[in-house]
Order: sequence, then C-alpha cells, then structure tokens
Amino acid sequence: MQTNDPDTALTYRDAGVDIEAGNSLVDRIRPAVKSTSRPGLLGGIGGFGGLFEMPTHKPDGTPYTAPVMVSGTDGVGTKLRLAIDANRHESIGIDLVAMCVNDIVVSGAEPLFFLDYFASGHLDVDRGATIIEGIAEGCRQAGAALVGGETAEMPGMYHGDDYDLAGFAVGIVDKPDLIDPSSVTPGDAIIGLASSGPHSNGFSLIRAILEKAQQPLTTALNAETTLVDALMAPTRIYVKSLLAARQHGIPINALAHITGGGLTENIPRVLRPGLQAQLDSQSWKQQDIFAWLQLHGNVSTEEMHRVFNCSIGMVVIVDTDVADTTVQLFNELGESASVIGRIAESDSSSPASIVIS
Repeated sequence: MQTNDPDTALTYRDAGVDIEAGNSLVDRIRPAVKSTSRPGLLGGIGGFGGLFEMPTHKPDGTPYTAPVMVSGTDGVGTKLRLAIDANRHESIGIDLVAMCVNDIVVSGAEPLFFLDYFASGHLDVDRGATIIEGIAEGCRQAGAALVGGETAEMPGMYHGDDYDLAGFAVGIVDKPDLIDPSSVTPGDAIIGLASSGPHSNGFSLIRAILEKAQQPLTTALNAETTLVDALMAPTRIYVKSLLAARQHGIPINALAHITGGGLTENIPRVLRPGLQAQLDSQSWKQQDIFAWLQLHGNVSTEEMHRVFNCSIGMVVIVDTDVADTTVQLFNELGESASVIGRIAESDSSSPASIVIS
C-alpha cells in the first residue's frame, strides 16, 4: 500500500471518530456490565456477539415444558432532548431498559438479557460511561444481563452534544404460563401500580408545555422536588414485583403497560371486543407533575389520559375475589397499588373501550 505524505494524510480521528475513546469507554463500563451477570450469561463484553445459554428450568426449579422467547425493543423518545438540555444523563439508561422489559413482562416473561445502541456525533467518554452505567442499573432492577451493545461515533449525523439511545430485551416464559388476556371477563377488578412520573412518554408535548410556560427547570414543583427532578425521574421497572406476584400464585388475567398512548389506548389493547374498562380517576392519587402539565399547557383531561400514564404505570386485571389480596401483596412488594376500576360488558360487536370518570 502506498504511504501518503504524513503532512497531508488523514486519520479516522481527523474525520471525527476517536477509536481510543471508544476503547476507553469499554474499559470504563466493564464493572457496571459485570454487575448485571446472571445464570446463563456466557463470556463478557468485547466479542462480536453476546452469548446467553437457554435456561432449562424456571426460577422455581421446575423444568420448562415449552419455552417461549419474548422480545421487545424501544427507545426513550424526546425525553433524550430534555436529558441533553438539562445535562441529566444518570438515569436515562434506566428509562431505556424499563421501556423494553415492562413490555415483555406483560406476557409473563422473565427478562434474560439486554443489548443497547448508543450513538453520538462525538464520543464523550465520561458521559457515555454515565449513560451505560444507568443501563446497567436498569438491568439489575429487571434481573437481566447486559450482554453487549454498540457505541457508534457518527460525525455529521449527530451535532453538538446530541446522542440517541435504543435497546432491546429478550425474555422467556413457559407456554402454559403465558398471560392470556382472553380470560378477562366482566366484573374483573382493575388494579393500578403507581408510576414514578411521566416515565418516557409524552415528552414532545411536555417540551411544548415547558416552552409555553417559560419557567426554569429548577422551579419547585412542591416542597420536595423540582420540575426537572419530577420530569427526569426514571421509569419504574415492574418486572420483579409482577413475577413475584405470579410466583405467589396470583392468577393475573391481563397486564397492560401504560406506555405511549396513555391510559386510553393501552388498557383496551388487552381486552376483547365487547369489554369496557371503567376507571374511577378519584381512586388513585395523581402526582403533582401531571397537574402542573395540565395547568400550564391548558391540556384537556381527555388529552392527558390519551398521552400520559397519569400516575399509573402498569395495570393488573384479576378476578374480583382476589383483588384485595393482590393489592396487599403488591404493596408488600414495594409497589403503590390500588383498585382503580372494573371490567364491564358492552356491545359484543363493539371494539374494546375505556371510560374514565
């Protein structure tokens, strides 16, 4: 190969990609990644693929009879914009994991492993390490191994301090243990598990409200928290509580992760035609951040329910005769749970619907 003039030769670093910085980041995150290790993980980061051995037994020791793999992928939406502008990167990785594992646990699946994709125009090793340490924390909360990922430095695609995050999780459930929403019937109780805030949904509207309100992010929301703290609160991960409830013998008829589309769109996703979810909005305490958003954005209550979780991050549908026991168990497991409604019958030819009074 011809050698170029050293005075004019270009390098990858000249083009905006710092290989040494990438290697430094991998070294920085090794302890965090190692902390997510769980049975089944083979090897560590640095290979061309993450290795995970298919488990043969459930956590309770009984063998799988017909194991089903369940996968989910997501990002954190424009909450990233707020994280970048506010320089708050510690928990955005938790959000990323949560958005994936909260989806796959709806099927009854135990998350096994997670991979992330982190792209930026310029790799800041300190910031990158902070973000990936947050991903590792989310994996620990979910009981999933962080088996690898991709860190892409892409000058010309991202500008300034901008970056993007995406990820996916893979879980497992025995086919007989799949949560089957077809078992939901009129009279079932709807239990709500409290969210930690807006989670990672509705942030395009949130950012529009912030622009309209023209109030500093450091504004006190109440005596205990500021606006930015409430908005950046990491998405709650419900995996361990939900799996524990099933191990305690709670017969869950359906689960609904209250993600994009809010209460209005997500609960009907697990109902068959002819069923209606009837919620009493006075049956749970709404966090101050949602009242602030509604007031300063002049947002209708209907739109609030359609966009945000409105303080309910996960819905659990059970037979009414086990509702009280289920609420008590979830509260003992560290959730804030309450009965927030019931399932009613509607016209059998009508799509599943929801009414919030």
